[in-house]
Amino acid sequence: MTGPPGGVYQGNMRRLCWLFGAIILFSSSLLWAEDLPLTRNVPIPDFQNRTETAKPYNFDAPPEGMFRHIVLAEGFEEELGFQRTHEIVPVKPTEQFSVGGKPVFIVFELHQHYQSFQVFGRCYGEQVAGLDGQTVVAEDAMYIALEDQTGYLKLLPAEGTWKPGRYKVEIHAGEQVNDMSLMGTMRFTIAAAPNSSTATTH
Repeated sequence: MTGPPGGVYQGNMRRLCWLFGAIILFSSSLLWAEDLPLTRNVPIPDFQNRTETAKPYNFDAPPEGMFRHIVLAEGFEEELGFQRTHEIVPVKPTEQFSVGGKPVFIVFELHQHYQSFQVFGRCYGEQVAGLDGQTVVAEDAMYIALEDQTGYLKLLPAEGTWKPGRYKVEIHAGEQVNDMSLMGTMRFTIAAAPNSSTATTH
């Protein structure tokens, strides 16, 4: 004679216990989900960037965005970068220059870019005696290739010498200068030459 199929009985009991346990866990998870606070009727603007906390872009300030760094300087030098690329670095950065015919340089460093373009600089007399502020007194442009990370603009006065006063330079980027190409504005001052006290005679 053979005994009762105890193994089958125990297996069935284990399956029933597992089934009841799963039902209890599922029911408790449903109850826990019902207790979660739900947010209803929330306005869409609450999920968007708040305009009062967003920083507006200032086109009347030095350009940002694609420009990592940009300064006015008396000159520039070329150095060999760690990737063996030629990097342009400013020499004697300043926003004040002397009267005369020396050029004013704008030296910049760019973030990584994926196409070539041009950087333009258009200089106007903002507070200069004899200039209306709408006439371009100096301008330059530089072609930026795909591998270029630095560059410069060289501004020479159209009349051969800088007049004392305050100048502004509009920085544009793209294929040409238009209403959409403005990136920012740089400013510099041409200091008046000191007056000589007496004339030298021989």
